[in-house]
Parts: sequence; structure tokens; C-alpha cells
Amino acid sequence: MEFISDYGLFVLKAVTIVVAILVVIGGIVAIGSRNRRSNEGELNIRKINDDLEDHKEQLEDSVLTRDAIKAKEKEKKKEDKEKAKAEKKRLKGVKDAMATVDKTKRIYVLDFDGDIQASQVEHLRQEVTAVLTLATPDDEVVVRLESGGGMVHSYGLGASQLKRVRDRGIPLTVCIDKVAASGGYMMASIADRIVAAPFAIVGSIGVVAQLPNFHRLLKKHDVDYELFTAGKYKRTVTMFGENTEEAREKFQTDLEDTHVLFKNHVKQFRPRIDIEEVANGDIWYGQQALDKRLIDEVGTSDDYLMAACERADVYQVRYEFRKTLQEKLGVAVERGAEGAFTRLLTMLTRQQQNKG
Repeated sequence: MEFISDYGLFVLKAVTIVVAILVVIGGIVAIGSRNRRSNEGELNIRKINDDLEDHKEQLEDSVLTRDAIKAKEKEKKKEDKEKAKAEKKRLKGVKDAMATVDKTKRIYVLDFDGDIQASQVEHLRQEVTAVLTLATPDDEVVVRLESGGGMVHSYGLGASQLKRVRDRGIPLTVCIDKVAASGGYMMASIADRIVAAPFAIVGSIGVVAQLPNFHRLLKKHDVDYELFTAGKYKRTVTMFGENTEEAREKFQTDLEDTHVLFKNHVKQFRPRIDIEEVANGDIWYGQQALDKRLIDEVGTSDDYLMAACERADVYQVRYEFRKTLQEKLGVAVERGAEGAFTRLLTMLTRQQQNKG
């Protein structure tokens, strides 16, 4: 037993060292390629209806009997024949088929997974621009949004991108499966309709800022820090200098002003909300958020899109930058490190549970 215990500790140490090496390599590669990213990218379009149909057929092939499959195929051929006949009848009498107005409703699905800098806004702006070249008020845009918030100006730009859709009179739906808080909710509030999963986190209508101050540490070691500015409020609180009460008050005033802008933004697009009740920085889960009128429906994006496929052609639109070889290597190393670290934590957790 002692040998097994020692061997287990050796494995854990080895895994920790490997993870550390992979993280360092990934960081070096990412930094080296950061300034060489190509701005060229491409749109990837995928029809979700076809995906669902493929999944259904695969499941039927595995579950149904041979006779049942033959019956389904016969029924499908009959339906396809009737559809073709109906389409032929619709086009009958039309001299120029190219001039026929396309009445098919389309739903465009965009994904936004926000970090603290709302980095995916660069993708979102390209996707929205592409959709707006074709979408009409008879169509719909669905955004699957996940974000815990971040920088005000970055998420403000993200919200502005979604507002472009509303300004064109195109119905906009935001689906939240996990979290849309702070800047994430700033973006979500633009939507005509918000759908959130039962345990999705919604809200956090507030503003926060924090920073360490090393002034006393520097003073203890006789290190002077000098800051030169032109303009009384060019800098207020700092990390290294001595912060005055006046500087703190100005910084707090700036936060309060930003909070007012945030509240006015939400109130503009969701006027039925009691903004003073919900704009205290608190968060709510799905049903609670519905009661507070922060959302319009409790449900998952999966259910929403499955239902949408029955009434429209649903397309996922994703803009992707072309990655350099260094970036691809960096992503591979990063994923490997994350996987190894996750397995390490899982192993440690199980060991603790077994000891208990």
C-alpha cells in the first residue's frame, strides 16, 4: 500500500510539472503570434434543420426495426413527392422563376461567449453585418449569449451590434443557457425576447472596479513614485501613489455615472422592469428573473431552436479568423494543459472523497 501511495504522489507531481511546462509553452506561443494575427476571416454557415434531420435518421437506423424503417422511408418518399407537386403548382404560371419572391422564413443563429474584454465582439460585428445584407423583418435573429460581463466600453459595443438588428426591424431573441450578467445582460436587454434556462444566472446590473495599492509597501522600502499629469482628473486613484479622498470621491462618482447609464440602457429596452428594484447588482436564476421581468420565458436554447426548425429554415452563422500555425499550436497546447489540469483536480477530489 505504501508503494502505491508513493507511486500516486509521483504521478501527481509529474502531471503538475507537465501542466506547468505546457502552460509556459502555450503562453510563449500565444504572445509570439498575438501581433501577427490575420484580420482575414470567413463565414461558416450551417443549416441546423439538416443537423436535426441527420440525428433523427441515425437514431431511427439504430432503434427502429427493419420493417419500421422501410415504412418510414416509404412515407418520406410520399411526403417528398407531395412537396414537389405543391412546389410545382406554386411555380405554375410564373414566367420568370428568378423573379418569384421567396417567402421562406429564415432564422439566423449567432453565438457570443464573452470574456472580460468581450473579445468576440470582433466576430459578432462581422456576423451581424453579414446577416443584415439578407435578413428582412419577416426573419429572426437568435443570439445564444453567455457572459459574466467585463469592460463597459467593450460590452457597450457588443450591445450596439445587437441594436443594429433591432434598428432594422428584425425580431431579435437572446437565449441564455448559463449566465448573462452585468455586461452580458447589457447586451441581452437589447432583445425583443429573452429566453433563459431554469438555472441560468441573470442580472448583476451594477458597476464594480477594484485595484491594489502598493504605496505603503513602496514607502517602507524608500521607493518614490512620481506621477505627472496635465488635467486635474487625468488620473484619480492609482496603484502606486497615495490616493487622496478627493481622488476616491471622483472615482466613485464616475462609477455612479456609469451605473446610471447602465440603468437607463436597460430601462429603455425593457420598460416594464422596476429598474430601481433590480439595478442593485444582485443576480437571479431563471424563474426568479422571469418574476422580475428581466426575461420573457424560461427554457433552453435547444428547445427554442428545435421548435424554430419546425416553422423556419434555421442557419447558424459563425465568423472565424484564419489561424496561423503558431496560433493553432498555441490552442492545442492550451487545451492539453486545461485537460491535464482538469484530470488532476478530478483525481485529487476522488482521493479526498475516498479518504473521507
